[in-house]
Amino acid sequence: MSNSGRGREQDSARVAGSQDHQIRYEAGNQGDAKDLVKGSIKEIGNRRGGTETDLDRWK
Repeated sequence: MSNSGRGREQDSARVAGSQDHQIRYEAGNQGDAKDLVKGSIKEIGNRRGGTETDLDRWK
C-alpha cells in the first residue's frame, strides 16, 4: 500500500461514508446516485468490494 502524506498507509479497501468526496467518487465510479452509495454503505458496511457488489446488484 502507498503511504499518505503523513506516513500512514492508505486504506483504499474501505469507503468512508461520512466523507462526501469518497461518496462522490464511488457514485461516479459506479454510475450510481450518491443516495444509493450511502444506502449500500449503511446496509453492507464500508468494505469497498461489498459496496460495489451491492451496487452492481441494482443494475
